[in-house]
Amino acid sequence: MFTSGLQHVAAMYAGVVAPPMIVGPALGLSAKETAFLMGASLFTAGLATLLQTLGFWRIGARLPFVNGVSFAGVTPMIAIGKGEGDNAIPVIFGAIIVAGLLGFLAAPYFGKLVRFFPPVVTGTVILLIGVSLLPVAFRWAQGGNAQAADYGSVKNIGMAALTLAIVLLMRRFLRGFLQQIAILLGLVAGTLIALPLGMTNFDALRDADLVGFPTPFHFGAPQFQVAAIISMCIVMLVCMTESTADILALGRIVGRPADEKTIEGGLRADALGSVLSPVFNGFMCSAFAQNIGLVAMTKVRSRFVVAAGGGILILLGLCPVAASVIALVPLPVLGGAGIVLFGSVAASGIQTLAAAAMEKGENALIVAASVGIGLIPIAAPDFYHAFPEDLLVVLDSGISTGCVVAILLNLAFNHMGSGSDSRRGAGAGAGAADGAGDGGAVVTPETVAVH
Repeated sequence: MFTSGLQHVAAMYAGVVAPPMIVGPALGLSAKETAFLMGASLFTAGLATLLQTLGFWRIGARLPFVNGVSFAGVTPMIAIGKGEGDNAIPVIFGAIIVAGLLGFLAAPYFGKLVRFFPPVVTGTVILLIGVSLLPVAFRWAQGGNAQAADYGSVKNIGMAALTLAIVLLMRRFLRGFLQQIAILLGLVAGTLIALPLGMTNFDALRDADLVGFPTPFHFGAPQFQVAAIISMCIVMLVCMTESTADILALGRIVGRPADEKTIEGGLRADALGSVLSPVFNGFMCSAFAQNIGLVAMTKVRSRFVVAAGGGILILLGLCPVAASVIALVPLPVLGGAGIVLFGSVAASGIQTLAAAAMEKGENALIVAASVGIGLIPIAAPDFYHAFPEDLLVVLDSGISTGCVVAILLNLAFNHMGSGSDSRRGAGAGAGAADGAGDGGAVVTPETVAVH
């Protein structure tokens, strides 16, 4: 049970620590503070996983379901934190708590709304998540700090390219469990190569304690701002959509098809985990689809095995040194691996869109408009510079704007109208419940990280 649980942790470890590694430096946190966020994310991922697997009352899907920090919130959180200074983290945590409470209350009704989130919507959102994160990997590959003398140097980009090549070679030639953790192995190999080149910073590890507890509200009491709350509520809806798809897919794999009650319990666990997470300095939690692929590959379907993995995550979160080890990874090394990690998210979105019946109705138009609008903050960062600052929290997140546009256009084209158009729209979005399961979760072992 322990070794199988540890395998689940290894498969999702990089995905858990990557969001705080992105958000921390983007908000101006030190290496030690970023390492603290990573430890807190491991701890809260363990709590959320126990809620899902063991559950209590009507909370938890009670499936071998791994939960952790969602990638969907990274870009909106960075947008929220801009200009907030020392209040950035408290404002983000306040928004996540409110969004989690909304998700908890909405869980009983969300299963009934799944038909409004067919693959054309979920695929578009997942694609935008991956594309929105790729610029972060490119900045890492250049060195991370645009003011540094070696930013964009041949040395930095060369190290990123070497790490990328190592990850790709491992994915090509390794098999089974080792192939699953190719990104983690690539990070280790790249860091070892970078050591003699003087590219590794030991500050975070040197200052870390062997044992420590993530002090509640370490960065200050949560603050509640309307614009930030709206942005994170949208992220919560995205996470609930993805988790619903993952629950449906996992239910089929373990031979226990998920009914409305299972979906409701799983979404409640997601939401409650997201409410508790900021208390211990973690971010919004949702399902990790790569672990669904691991269940399919290993055929180990016991939820108690995954619960053991949740316990391991909690222990790692209580050991700051373990969290700090990942901070040793030079940013160019992380950038090379990040290209694969974030690119795989985008590829998962494309795979989901392949199940979206693009030839039916106006689905292709929905994707075109949603992706186009979602790419504005990436391609033209100053596009909304004349808009009120409160709106920028939402508008500067391509994921949030793209999701809203996709939902509204899907409603307009596939759920409204009359006559033949209405019937055609129903066909395009008809199997939303099934479609979300088929397209929203990527359950092949090749998946790296949807969240």
